[in-house]
Amino acid sequence: MGTDSACADGEALQARPEPPSDPERFSHETIYRALYQGGKSGLSRKLTRRLRTGRPLRTRRRRSNRRSPRFIAPALLIGGRPSVVEQRRRVGDWEGDLITGRLNQSAIATLVDRKSRYVRLVALPIRHDAQAVRDGLIAVLLDMPQAVRLTLTWDQGAEMAHHDQIAAYLSEGVFFAQPGSLWQRGTNENTNGLLRQYFPKRTDLSVHTAADLRAVEERLNTRPRKTLGWRTPADIFDQALAL
Repeated sequence: MGTDSACADGEALQARPEPPSDPERFSHETIYRALYQGGKSGLSRKLTRRLRTGRPLRTRRRRSNRRSPRFIAPALLIGGRPSVVEQRRRVGDWEGDLITGRLNQSAIATLVDRKSRYVRLVALPIRHDAQAVRDGLIAVLLDMPQAVRLTLTWDQGAEMAHHDQIAAYLSEGVFFAQPGSLWQRGTNENTNGLLRQYFPKRTDLSVHTAADLRAVEERLNTRPRKTLGWRTPADIFDQALAL
């Protein structure tokens, strides 16, 4: 009889009752939406202190394939990039991005060569809209020989709306990574991490002069890198220009 009782108890423990069909039951998503619904400013600071994330607003994420196109001129995606770019066999294939300062009010455009890891920086102290980014990038590209102006890979940010005008200064064009695919510009992401040692987040980047940017370029370009067999980016870049 004891065995039967144990079996009955075991069956009772293993059984999972079906949730009651209660029209007043709510999912966690419904509760979150109700909490965050309100004024444009979201939850008060007093309430956000009690949340793990501390976010005053909660927005629904869009799927990458449902994002509206940012460019008027047709853009070339990374899948159409020459295969030699992926192999890092030549100097002149660049990856680019923006690093922004406090309140997103100042920025620096960053360019890094995929093979040599050679860095160029573009100051954007006042604006970093499409026109400012276009003018800054073209100025830097014109400062380099045509031999090392082959391709540029960027993310699909609105600052590249004039990508077709920038592409005129590159022999093989401008290409765009897939949305949310940071690894497709991994060299640039790594470089931006190094640059944050000199240009910390949440600081005013407009205080850095062109001379400051050249000094940081010099530091990174003359630093021996393990990934380059302890050679410097400047060594590899200059060697390519000498060929």
